[in-house]
Amino acid sequence: MAKSFELKDFEIQEGPSPTQNGMETKRSVIEQDNAILARLGKKPVLKRNFGFMSMLGFSCSIMATWEGVLILFVVSFVNGGFAGSIYGFLIVWLGNLAVFSTMGELASMAPTSGGQYHWVSMLAPKPIQKFLSYIIGWVTVIGWLSNVASGSFFCSGLIQGLIGMNNMNYKPQPWQAILLFYAVVIFAVFVNTVVSRALPKIEGLILIFHLLGFFAILIPLVYMAPHGSSTDVFTSFLNTGGFKTQGLSTLVGIVRPVFSFLGADSAVHMSEEIQNASIIVPRAMLLSIMINGILGFSMLIATLFCLGNVEEILQYPFPFMAIFQQAVGSIGGATTMASVATILTIFALISFVASASRMLWSFARDRGVPGWYTVSKVHRSTSIPMISITLVSIIACLLALISLGSTVAFNDVVSLTVSSLYISYLTGNGLLLWRRINGSIKAYDNSSDGLTNVAGAECLSWGPWKIPEPFGTVVNAFGCLYLIVVMFFSFWPTMMQPDAMHMNYSSLMLGSVVIFAVAYYAFRAKNVYKGPIVEI
Repeated sequence: MAKSFELKDFEIQEGPSPTQNGMETKRSVIEQDNAILARLGKKPVLKRNFGFMSMLGFSCSIMATWEGVLILFVVSFVNGGFAGSIYGFLIVWLGNLAVFSTMGELASMAPTSGGQYHWVSMLAPKPIQKFLSYIIGWVTVIGWLSNVASGSFFCSGLIQGLIGMNNMNYKPQPWQAILLFYAVVIFAVFVNTVVSRALPKIEGLILIFHLLGFFAILIPLVYMAPHGSSTDVFTSFLNTGGFKTQGLSTLVGIVRPVFSFLGADSAVHMSEEIQNASIIVPRAMLLSIMINGILGFSMLIATLFCLGNVEEILQYPFPFMAIFQQAVGSIGGATTMASVATILTIFALISFVASASRMLWSFARDRGVPGWYTVSKVHRSTSIPMISITLVSIIACLLALISLGSTVAFNDVVSLTVSSLYISYLTGNGLLLWRRINGSIKAYDNSSDGLTNVAGAECLSWGPWKIPEPFGTVVNAFGCLYLIVVMFFSFWPTMMQPDAMHMNYSSLMLGSVVIFAVAYYAFRAKNVYKGPIVEI
């Protein structure tokens, strides 16, 4: 019979006392984490195997920023050019720092796997708490499912690109991309299930490979490639989409670097498996954005200086592979460099599946999706949501079938990832801005033994990680402004007057998801979904 948990079972402490036995120290930290989770109304059912370094590796690898700069280079370059790519990246980097600084405060207040929909439930006005948290839960789940599908799609495309680089007669076929897509998904599922106990150590190793791989590509690229002029790199813009102004073209192109920073909230959805989560999650998110921002910006500058023949490299599906080949003058050398980025992108998929499955599992635990009773189950021996992991992979594989009919249509899944997750970020951050302005959040109190930061609680209280005022409000407001701008342009096509093949259908896809969620709510969920459930 499952053990029944009550708040009195947990004692909130100021911090672990020094002890000669490392296991006792670890146990006291986990007990404190479980006490915080109990105050949020949740039972601890997942194992807390992640520490700071393993979660930093998890967050850095899932964003894969410098790898994303290479893979998505052409998308921002055609609408922005040299200078637009640079300034766009800096805006996105600064915007993400602001957004996730605020989300760090939210994660410290309520470190649960549900993340955004739990925060909306605790912050929203009472009349709309239930419905708004339900919609945000669906939007966040769809965003992460799209993220898994997008990452797998890039992985299969990169592998085909490597084959084409070494075989000029190779003509990539959609069915081949599908099979490669399935292969990388199976690999990610294998790591998340069969060797799940080793996942924290694997993420630590991926972090090392992430850093070493950056220098393994940057050094030969900068040393061996001919360099362009700084005037071109910092002052030359490009507007191939035919937009009326260069500024508008750059704003359309700015959406694509956003994808290279997506996934920082992965630490949030792993909160119930992290030791000292209320502190580690905010630190891991912000430090991963800082590290990846530095690496990504450095790789972008190097790539722009070493671009070579622009017209020639833009003819390739992945221009960075042509840039490597021009730089080192060797197919073997270019293949090795491109393989590093490809392998790291495949490794990132491991974290994609882990985060998406925890988000789906958490929402199912709160009865937000069909079949919630089954999806919310946790494997007894491994303490991982096995069914949720399986379902995430199946949905991703079904989404892959879209590419058989139209690769352009599947590209809109990438835009759907950005728009969905940014809607969830904006809703939570916007509600926090409203709450902090009206002063309805109390100071951090570690001695409280009642429910806090849940829907209907008598009070809301800050967590141990908080930005001092007035900086917190300024950062919060700037982050919301940034989210509104990016979310608006995420629905734009990449050219004026697009035909059916180049239209951005992400708004249609997102609307369809919301309509389905509302329909399910009307017929079923309104009777079973009550917001984040208090289990204790």
